[in-house]
Amino acid sequence: MNEPYKRAKNLFLTVCDLDPADRGLALDRECAADDGLRKEVESLLEHYDEPTRATRPSGPVIGAERAPTREPRRIGAYRIIRELGRGGMGVVYLAVRNDDRFTRHVALKVLKRGTDTEDILRRFDQERQVLAALNHPGIARLYDAGETEDGLPYFAMEYVEGQRIDEYCDTHRLRIGERLELFRQLCTTVHYVHKNLMVHRDLKPSNILVTGDGVPKLLDFGIAKLINPGMALFVGDPTATEQRIMTPEYASPEQVRGDPISVASDIYSLGVILYELLTGHRPYRIQSRVDAEIKRVICEVDPERPSTVVTRVEVIEPGDRPSGASTTITPVAVAKVREGQPARLRRRLAGDIDNIVLKTLRKEPQRRYESADQIANDIGRHLDGLPVIARPDTPGYRFSKFVYRNRRSVVAAAVFVVALIGWG
Repeated sequence: MNEPYKRAKNLFLTVCDLDPADRGLALDRECAADDGLRKEVESLLEHYDEPTRATRPSGPVIGAERAPTREPRRIGAYRIIRELGRGGMGVVYLAVRNDDRFTRHVALKVLKRGTDTEDILRRFDQERQVLAALNHPGIARLYDAGETEDGLPYFAMEYVEGQRIDEYCDTHRLRIGERLELFRQLCTTVHYVHKNLMVHRDLKPSNILVTGDGVPKLLDFGIAKLINPGMALFVGDPTATEQRIMTPEYASPEQVRGDPISVASDIYSLGVILYELLTGHRPYRIQSRVDAEIKRVICEVDPERPSTVVTRVEVIEPGDRPSGASTTITPVAVAKVREGQPARLRRRLAGDIDNIVLKTLRKEPQRRYESADQIANDIGRHLDGLPVIARPDTPGYRFSKFVYRNRRSVVAAAVFVVALIGWG
């Protein structure tokens, strides 16, 4: 394979799984001085997208590609029902295992023929190892793994039927307290991942599905970073291109700079998700596809306080959101699916919630929350009317929290005192 084509193919595999806006950012970054490389990759992407542009499938894997001429009827012990989606590494089928032992529907992910390069094989195997090491109700479980008759690796995982977390919250018109409770569940899951010495590195709404029972499920560990020494065999070269795969809107400053990644990067991404769930806005607007502008916005621009941004009107251009249509975010529309009235929503977010969200979005990793569990605990303290660590612990702040928790008793005592004064 000649070197220019190899570069184009590798870059295509890197960006084909991204949303259109993210593809443009990645191509601007990787092809800044090579128009020929960009044209070759864009040609591959054009053929990749065209057959399914109008009917992009939904499911545990986001992305679509030219449909195969013939869908397999069976892979290993699994009967194929239908295709769920395609990505840069593999194709995912809804399948069922129906034998003497049990019957179970699964999402069956198979590496695509033609993408089985050494780099992709390593990443695919890494995802299997990550899933095998995790056992948590908030993570799609790994059930089985093997190879097809022609030697392509596959694995069977839990089939998750649900909505993206942002869409779920809006569809069900969850109030701020309910959104915070749902987000706490997600933080517990992410903390479990971190305790197992892994960093997800691609936390975003499309990788979090909420089931009909209201349980958020974390998906897509394809670019997770393994920091477990016992799994070092499956860690790729940290300077390789795959290590820079990211969604800029949810990436931390250290990710866009190419600095070493730690759990602090996932904490930051959680902050972006929380900001969006509570306000309907993203903390940043990336206007340019130039790499330097991406770094400037994410590394230097401070986000508005959530209680302030919900008073803004913002126009979202096509390609910036999953709908792919131009929309206008207004205070009335945002409040309608949250607290009902814009003024009520602004008051609900002001104070503790402002501080909790902004602490997760600190530019310096050491100034963020130390863990996802610490975020969950601070949210719990806020919901219980207790002081939060995101806000300076002053006597006045502690007193205000005491009054809030005991407002009935305080009101009764105040009435009694006024009555005594009046009686005297």
